[in-house]
Amino acid sequence: MFRRVAFVIAAVSCLFLGAWVVQESKPSDAGAPKAATPADGYTVHVTAPHLVNGHVMGPYHHYCKVLAPDPYIVCQIYDSADPNGTLSQIEFIIAKKLTRPAVKLNDWNRLWHDHTVEIAGGRVQVLDLPPDKAKEVADLVSTTDGIIYNFDFDGKLPNGKITMAQAVGHKPLSASEYEQSKKGTTGGPGSH
Repeated sequence: MFRRVAFVIAAVSCLFLGAWVVQESKPSDAGAPKAATPADGYTVHVTAPHLVNGHVMGPYHHYCKVLAPDPYIVCQIYDSADPNGTLSQIEFIIAKKLTRPAVKLNDWNRLWHDHTVEIAGGRVQVLDLPPDKAKEVADLVSTTDGIIYNFDFDGKLPNGKITMAQAVGHKPLSASEYEQSKKGTTGGPGSH
């Protein structure tokens, strides 16, 4: 009797396990379109070094997405292009016509940077695009300012602290340069 019960239990268990394996191996709605997520579209790949806690570090791998045509761009930033890399920074890249009137000079000099200056310095590389398209990306981004949030880690563990990274070669603006940049009338750093 015990052997029959054990056999029945084993047979039923095998049936359930088999049904589960078959269900898990079936493609789920293979023909249905994948629902879009906010993580989709971070496809523009750029590298650039950053100044983090007073040290030049990188180059960092930026994976960027245009959210609005102003432009308003967000970049997920990683230490490497490894598919299992850890997100280490976020950069908001926003049109100067939006940032300059809204950000105080002291805050801009401390936290923001001008992409015209950064790109002209030759440290920014647009990857994975033909040269003409890479130039279009660089030209668009040169009309923007950026602000970089750096996630601090203790070893491999995030510690809950955020510091502000900065572009290598950032040039603080004087009050008159900043006022002129709001009007778009200077030809030097901060224009556009």
